[in-house]
Formats: sequence, C-alpha cells, structure tokens
Amino acid sequence: MSHLTLDDVTKIFHDDDEGEIVAVDDVSIDIEDGEFVCVVGPSGCGKSTTLRMIAGLEDITSGEISLQGKIINDLPPARRGVAMVFQSYALYPHMTVRENMAFGLEQSTDLSDGEIDDRVTEATDILGIHDLIDRKPNELSGGQQQRVALGRAIVRDPEVFLMDEPLANLDAKLRAEMRTELQHLQEELDVTTVYVTHDQTEAMTMSDRIAILNDGKLQQCATPLECYHEPGNLFVAGFIGEPSMNFFDAERQGSTLVADRFEYELSEQTVDTLPDTTSLTLGIRPEDVEIVDTKLDDHDYDAVVDVVEPRGNENTVHLSFEEGQVDTFTATIDGMHQVEWGEDVTVRFPEEAIHLFDTVTGEAVKNRDLSSVEKIESAV
Repeated sequence: MSHLTLDDVTKIFHDDDEGEIVAVDDVSIDIEDGEFVCVVGPSGCGKSTTLRMIAGLEDITSGEISLQGKIINDLPPARRGVAMVFQSYALYPHMTVRENMAFGLEQSTDLSDGEIDDRVTEATDILGIHDLIDRKPNELSGGQQQRVALGRAIVRDPEVFLMDEPLANLDAKLRAEMRTELQHLQEELDVTTVYVTHDQTEAMTMSDRIAILNDGKLQQCATPLECYHEPGNLFVAGFIGEPSMNFFDAERQGSTLVADRFEYELSEQTVDTLPDTTSLTLGIRPEDVEIVDTKLDDHDYDAVVDVVEPRGNENTVHLSFEEGQVDTFTATIDGMHQVEWGEDVTVRFPEEAIHLFDTVTGEAVKNRDLSSVEKIESAV
C-alpha cells in the first residue's frame, strides 16, 4: 500500500539578486494507493521541483510529505521507497543494459547476485528488452533507452514511481506508443505514480487525476474530464484543451451579458445560479462553437473566417466578428465541412456549452451542462 500525501508543501529558493523565490507554494495533494497522477503546468510552475521534493533531491522549506502516514521529509532518497525516471534517461554509457539496471540494487540493497539477476530478468521481460540485455546505451534507440530507464526503476520494486517528463526526447509517434505502454505497465504493476509533464495530451490520456500548477500554486486536482469540462478557474480552462477555450469579457446587465462585440442573453435557469458579481468572462471551447446556415436565436452571430487550419479529420477555424478585427476566436469543425478564408458565416454559442467565470477572481461560477452526455452501455 502506497498512499502518498503532500500537506502544505512549500519550497523557497534564495537568490542574491532577486531575494526569495517561491517555487512551490502550499501545495496539498492526496494520492491514493495505485493512483496515476500527472502534474502539469507551464514552464517554471514548480512541477519538477515538487517531484524532486518527493524524491528527496530538494529540501522542503515547510510542510510535510508522508508515505503511508509516515513523514519522509528528512529521509534520504534511498530510504524513501521511491524510484525516479528522468527525462535524460541518465544511463551509464560504459555499462550494459544488465549492469545499468542492476547497479542501483548492488549499491543500496543486500540482495544476492542471483536475486538481483532475477529482478533484472523479470523487468526486461515485462518491458520486452531481454534481447538487448548485453548492449550498451549507444547501441540502443531512444525508445529502447527509455525502457532501460524504466526497468532500472522497476527492479527497485518501489512504493512510488516518480517520472519527470520521461517521453519528452522521443519523436511524436514513439511518444504515443510509449504512452500506451506506460499505462499498461502502471496498471500491471499497480504502483502509485506521479508523472510530471508539460504535455497536456499525456496528462489527459494517461492519468487518473491531473494536478495543475501555476506560479507554484495548485490550481485544481481532478480527473481529466473534470479539468476539461468543469475547470475550477480561468487558468485551468485556458491551459487544458488544444485549441484553448475562447474567452470574452462581459458586463452582466440583468440577464444579459454585454461584451465588446456581442450581447448574450442568459436563461432564467442560468441566472438563478449566478452570484451577484457583474464582471463575468464567458468561455466556450472551440468544438462547441457551431457554424450554422442561418440565424435562429439570440445566441447566433455574424462572423468572418480569418484563417482555416485543415487537420484531416477536423478543421480549426479562426474567426472574427468583423473583417480586419485583431481579436479572433476559434471553432473546431468536422473535416468534411469546408469553409474558406474571408467567408461570411453564422456562429452559434449554445448556452448549455458555455462556461462563466468571475473576471476579477478568475473562479468558475458556471460550467458547461453535462446532463446530456451519453454513456455507452456494456454489452456484457
């Protein structure tokens, strides 16, 4: 059992020129046994520092990190029961695959040579690299080196896997393949995993929950679909999703949102759920912006196609409310639906798909309606 808890963890660096730099600010995350949690955020948000504090590679300024209820703040890395996989692989170039995977066990455990060899063999079988066991790193591809780095972590039989952007050096196709392999591996081993990435596709497709950081602060920790459809604030809404959510600042006048380029009439049902604040930001994801043939209601607007990005199965369409306008918004439409640059179109913002945020605080006050989501029933 490997229940990992971060309780108000803070890391402050001291710089001669800038003084105190708060890299991680009161972060609290409760990670269940066997859970796969991705930590994401922009560069410099504190995600790798958080991982290094769990590993014991960085001292904690304040707060507590505990594993199965035991505080591990002051334990050296070798005694924490964690194994870390780095972006750079960090393999010893003069050692074979077997030697690289066995080295940590030889240095930090009392296991016999036979027991170590058994662990290495088992790990190479799991990863499908047993035929490479006598090769050196420079004889391996990037994907094979990554598997060796994973194997070196597996042989330690840790309570927690820590992974710091382990797929960043792979090409797009291999990265996609390794995402699938990592998911299968984590499910098979059932080891609690904390995975740091800047790639939201990795976070969305691999994790049980996503912890989103910005400027060292935890913005939201929730399932991928909750972060996507029910973002807690403007930052999460804008960070998760590609293309990003469209945002329009507006003033609420009764049941009407008055933006620079349009007015949006809210239903009585929506109005009843809103706080008293009048400064609101309307958000809508590109796939929820509809391009329709004719205007039918108050949520339909005239727009002009600014740029079209064909992507095969879909088109990303950049639009503006009038030609030459600098500010644009985005729609994602089916690849078989073609529009041309400069074309006049009608766009619709369905009320069930909109999000509303307090413009001042950034907090979500309304997220899209998920009541119409259909679940595919199992045939069994």
